[in-house]
Amino acid sequence: MPPDLLRLDIVVPVLMYCALLWWVGRGLSWTAKLATAVVTLVLIICVVLVERR
Repeated sequence: MPPDLLRLDIVVPVLMYCALLWWVGRGLSWTAKLATAVVTLVLIICVVLVERR
């Protein structure tokens, strides 16, 4: 794996988001969890793409 794909400034926030989603989403339905995850991951990807330009 190239070092650019395993940067801690990207990996750590994603892992923290997953932990937060698990904690907050315990009472949510699976569709609500999935929708929240998709929207947030799309936002993270957009931010990463903008920062790399």
